[in-house]
Amino acid sequence: MDLTQSMLNDLLDRIDAPGGSLHLSLDTDPYMLVERLADRYGAPRTLVLDGFTDPTIDESRGAALLAVLEGRGETIRAWAYGGQWIGAGTARDAQGVVRPVLAAVPRRVPVPATGGTGRDEDWVERLVAITAWTSPPQRPDIDWAQIEAEVGTRLPGDYKRMVETFGEGAFDGYLTLNQEPWTHLREDGLLIWASTEHENLYCWQTDDSTDPDHWSVAIRTFDDDLAPFDCSAAEFICRILLDPHHPFTMAHYFDTHWFMNYRDNE
Repeated sequence: MDLTQSMLNDLLDRIDAPGGSLHLSLDTDPYMLVERLADRYGAPRTLVLDGFTDPTIDESRGAALLAVLEGRGETIRAWAYGGQWIGAGTARDAQGVVRPVLAAVPRRVPVPATGGTGRDEDWVERLVAITAWTSPPQRPDIDWAQIEAEVGTRLPGDYKRMVETFGEGAFDGYLTLNQEPWTHLREDGLLIWASTEHENLYCWQTDDSTDPDHWSVAIRTFDDDLAPFDCSAAEFICRILLDPHHPFTMAHYFDTHWFMNYRDNE
């Protein structure tokens, strides 16, 4: 049976709020189920594999999914999505039959305050807390010397730490973190460090006479306006995630935030 995204929506709607699980018919392919969810939510994390639960799993890594499955999971993958954990794979039903399963439970993340101002704050650590990021560094060995040689300038340290920590993906599945800056606006003094599907480009206003750690963010909007902000890239992301009054806010859409990983490094 081919599983479409529309069918997947119907299955998720059948799970009673605030959360629960749904055993699917035996003709549902659990691998296809996981693939369809990965198309939507990015690379999953593995909670249970061949009946063995990852011993590091806790509330910040999706333990609530295991609770709702009552320890019957056989192979369970999980995704963070806003205020939910989504889980899929196989589990034993009440009769002990291994069947495809879909689960959804609330995801709660203590949201830190937007906090102070200025570049003395560790905005990357704050971003880790805001998104409840628990995976190991995704790109710890990236060759910044080579990238900076190709770009022709040093790059801000907070940006490099974000790439090393989060890797390929998007904050709230929306703001895609470039793994190296795009340079096609270089003639305007702009380097692009992130983008969105709405065609906004998140840039630095570069200045060869200024330490890159003091470059300011500038947004080239889809209608070609330029909006400057006197802050670093990591601070900018923290603020648009938490501040509903920010002109580029994402806080209107989700109360709980996450980083959608595009690459499975587990």
